[in-house]
Amino acid sequence: MGQSAQLTHSPDTVGAAVARMRDLAAALPEHDGVAVFHRVYLAATEAVGRWPATTLDLPCAGRYLAAVDAAAEGRRPPACWRPLFQFRRHPGVRPAQFALAGVHAHIGHDLALSVVDACRAEQREPAELEGEFDRLGDFLLALEERVREDLAPEPDLLRITDPLTHLLGSWDLERAREASWSAVRALWALRRLPDVAEEFGRRLDAAVGFDCRMMLTPLPG
Repeated sequence: MGQSAQLTHSPDTVGAAVARMRDLAAALPEHDGVAVFHRVYLAATEAVGRWPATTLDLPCAGRYLAAVDAAAEGRRPPACWRPLFQFRRHPGVRPAQFALAGVHAHIGHDLALSVVDACRAEQREPAELEGEFDRLGDFLLALEERVREDLAPEPDLLRITDPLTHLLGSWDLERAREASWSAVRALWALRRLPDVAEEFGRRLDAAVGFDCRMMLTPLPG
């Protein structure tokens, strides 16, 4: 469900994921929108070694890397990632927008599906993985804080009239995390109705993709 066929390039260790991401960081153009998100994500992923490991770290990283592979190979990445690749070179999209769109795709779609996949593989209930879900959510919160610290303008420069002020204030990671857990519960409840679960997964992907497209609305300089 949910683009699982695109996980063929998934690394098998966190170290392999970090190595792959370092290679990509060296290859991506500096001002490319994907590179903006990628650099923030890599820096946070390198810090995962100082966090309690979870069974969700690799699946989430694998989904992002699979989206990168799909775009590089001329295939369509999941809808949640598509806007980031479509607008990666748009001059009217600011760095913080690219980074937050990537965070939203990761928590709104990838994290939810990674939990469901882990439950299926390990024959566990979602409640048994809620602690790991929360720890990875804390990691994404740190990622969001890094975005706001490194990529958003200084507070005295971010005027109330600046459209970016409205954009940064319109998305809340805690609400996104709650919605992601609700998606986990819904997908798990639908596991015995595969057609309905597949449709729900597609609609979740499309809805998160729509949010990301709005987050990448070009803004005046």
